[in-house]
Amino acid sequence: MENQTSQQPKKNSNVIYFLIVVVLALLATDVYLYMQKNKSDTKIVYQNDEKSRLQTELDSLEAQIEQVNAGKTRMSSTLMAKNDSLKAKIKVLRAELAKGKMTVAELAKAQEDVKQLRYFVTSYTAQIEELKKQNATLAVERDTLKTNLATAAKKDSDLTKQNKDLGTKVKVASALKVATVDVVAYKIRGSGKEVDTKRSSVAKKIKINFTIASNAVAEKNMHDVYMRVIDPTGNLVTGADAGTFNADGQDLQYTYKTSIEFKDDGSGFTIDWVNPVAFQKGSYTVLMYADGYTMGKTSFDLK
Repeated sequence: MENQTSQQPKKNSNVIYFLIVVVLALLATDVYLYMQKNKSDTKIVYQNDEKSRLQTELDSLEAQIEQVNAGKTRMSSTLMAKNDSLKAKIKVLRAELAKGKMTVAELAKAQEDVKQLRYFVTSYTAQIEELKKQNATLAVERDTLKTNLATAAKKDSDLTKQNKDLGTKVKVASALKVATVDVVAYKIRGSGKEVDTKRSSVAKKIKINFTIASNAVAEKNMHDVYMRVIDPTGNLVTGADAGTFNADGQDLQYTYKTSIEFKDDGSGFTIDWVNPVAFQKGSYTVLMYADGYTMGKTSFDLK
């Protein structure tokens, strides 16, 4: 009986130890599960924070691309392709980060992709900025070239005008000019003898006797001489052989045309002109032209 009593407390003691072990095991399990959950929650928070950071960086990179493109810089086909590629890559990364949960490997890959993307965007923007600098330099060179061309064109225009003016001056200087001139009216007798007269009723012709002023630049050659005779009423006297010519910038009708040989030796010349109509009383004007300019002018009176 005494032996049975001794065994009962020992059995109760074993049960207590067992219960203690179970409780401790349960506590250890709870602690372990709690720590694992806490670790998991921390991991999820970290992943969410990292995803948010990566999204923000994508926003920054996209804004950087848009900023360098805002200048409307004309890009080569290579740069345009790179621009499209970077935008497409950002779109893909956004889609990946928008997924719910990401594994550690997926997050690591996203981080590496964003890192590479950052490098390519930096390189791309540097190329665009360099292109802008080159374009600015080219624009300055273009404007300078335009200015130089405008200056050259003005100089050319000025030289052309100067040459034209010089040519005009040379042409004017080389035109023959009358040194002396005298006009005498003649009547013609039945014998054919010519006698000078002042009477309009018997006058049939005039003789213009003239000399040419010395001119070193005038051509020593034949020169056409045009004569215009204006009657006392102010009308041009013309005949069947009258025509037109240009002098002093005008197209004019002449009364008579002839040619003289200029030798610049002081030689005298005479022009005989028979009036196709009857002379009138009054003052006649004789205008002479050569080489496109007025050569000389004189007048004579008939009674």
